[in-house]
Amino acid sequence: MRHRSVSDLMTPTAVSVQRGTTFKEIARLLDEFGVTAVPVVDEKGCPVGVVSEADLLRRHDSGSGANTAVDLMSHPAITAAPGWSAVRAARVMEKHKVKRLPVVDSEGRLIGVLSRSDLVQLFLRRDHAIQEEILEDVLTHTLRLSPSSLTVEVADGLVTLSGTVIRHSLVPVVMRLCRSVDGVVDVINRLGYEQDDLPVDVRTGTQRWKKT
Repeated sequence: MRHRSVSDLMTPTAVSVQRGTTFKEIARLLDEFGVTAVPVVDEKGCPVGVVSEADLLRRHDSGSGANTAVDLMSHPAITAAPGWSAVRAARVMEKHKVKRLPVVDSEGRLIGVLSRSDLVQLFLRRDHAIQEEILEDVLTHTLRLSPSSLTVEVADGLVTLSGTVIRHSLVPVVMRLCRSVDGVVDVINRLGYEQDDLPVDVRTGTQRWKKT
């Protein structure tokens, strides 16, 4: 399986500003390019911060004398690498409570911006593409299962699995791998199994996972 990376989802950099860019120029750029924030870069093109609409509004409401990007920006800039997975980028956004990440190359120079709206594109993936990846990559190539014994239905990103696998212990593995496919919202399990290879707890009579 190939998960789409930050480089697949990011918006190539259309606009950035320098430390000395003025309040009015930043506001004009946000309006002109239809964006809600711009990275602030140094002389080498490396991000040092981000100025957002919220930063401009805070300055306006407070009546402070801040009038250039270096005074207005939120810093330091929390960045992402182009090779990161979408999941990793989303976790960094959540951890730092930011809505966008400047994307930098191996030398730290700005090459794009990844926003929450870019990540949402994962869930707009066509159902047929999701179904095809589960059947070919997950079931056939990764798990070496016969697709003829399983049925995969996808509707608006919701995957329903039915059919029969050989061992009970395969069921949670199939579920986990299907959930990891880009665009999957959730997975409904209707799988059966031929062999029950999970041990029974003799005290409770319930099945228990083996410890690895």
